[in-house]
Amino acid sequence: MDIAIATLLSPIVLFFLLGLAAALLKSQMTIPEAFAKGLAIYLMMSIGLKGGVEISKGDLGWDAGLVMISAVALSFILPVIAYSFLRFTTRLNEVDSAAVAAHYGSISIVTFVAAQQAIKAAGLETSGYLVAVAALMEVPAIISALVIVHRGAGRSENVAGSDRGELAREVLLNASVVVLLGSLIIGWVTGEAGMKKVSPFFVDPFQGVLCLFLLDMGLSAGRGLRNGWRQLGPGTIVFGIYMPLVSGLIAAAVAALNGMEPGDAALLITLSASASYIAVPAAMRLALPKAKPSIYLTLSLGITFPFNLILGLPLYIWLAKAISPGAV
Repeated sequence: MDIAIATLLSPIVLFFLLGLAAALLKSQMTIPEAFAKGLAIYLMMSIGLKGGVEISKGDLGWDAGLVMISAVALSFILPVIAYSFLRFTTRLNEVDSAAVAAHYGSISIVTFVAAQQAIKAAGLETSGYLVAVAALMEVPAIISALVIVHRGAGRSENVAGSDRGELAREVLLNASVVVLLGSLIIGWVTGEAGMKKVSPFFVDPFQGVLCLFLLDMGLSAGRGLRNGWRQLGPGTIVFGIYMPLVSGLIAAAVAALNGMEPGDAALLITLSASASYIAVPAAMRLALPKAKPSIYLTLSLGITFPFNLILGLPLYIWLAKAISPGAV
């Protein structure tokens, strides 16, 4: 309960709720798109640099390698589970179900950032290599979704395969993957000495920039709910709430098997429970042009993102503590 209250009353959550309420009330408040993209790049650079610096302090070791392999496996498997739920419990067709499923196997880097802050507030520590884990979990879910559609529909008109090179570039070289991995490597190479030189820009203003970005996310989520909710049936809306919990429980089991510390386990659980709304939508526009953005974007950004930010994070931290090696 203490963690939940602290999360709900944190500035980042309150700014998100401000943007959400403003959009639902049809306020004219806006944040320029170019400025919002700049904020996103800043956040990913800061996260990558900090993670690289932490990695530079010591060897990754076999434990980190096993976690990375486990995370990639999760990103491949979770879309299959999500697709099965959607086909049995909703009226979504095969292509829309696969597109939605891809979002729930990939990750939300903003949820990851918010989780880092909530975990720190809970007095737990995290390892820098989890940033690399986040980057690795971006792509496999997209591949899983495409395999699902290809197996079910063959070479149908629903699957765009004319320019595989363009799709590969979009998936492997999207901004979040490039910036995260690039910044991680730079932080790794330059270490603490390099970080000190840029800390006035990447460390001190981080919280304020995150508040600005979440204000914009609240506006986007509110507009998505206001304009796209009619295409979401009850079963689809409920899926946006229970699927993160299912994914979180599976990730918790993986974290327990790997003997992860509570802070790291909480981050892995959060990554698995989050839903992409940046990398995957861009790939779906190319690969599955018949899939409806009004469904998969509204679900991931309008339903799952607010749920995770407001209620999910305290639950995932509690779960991570419960399955940690030192838990009674």
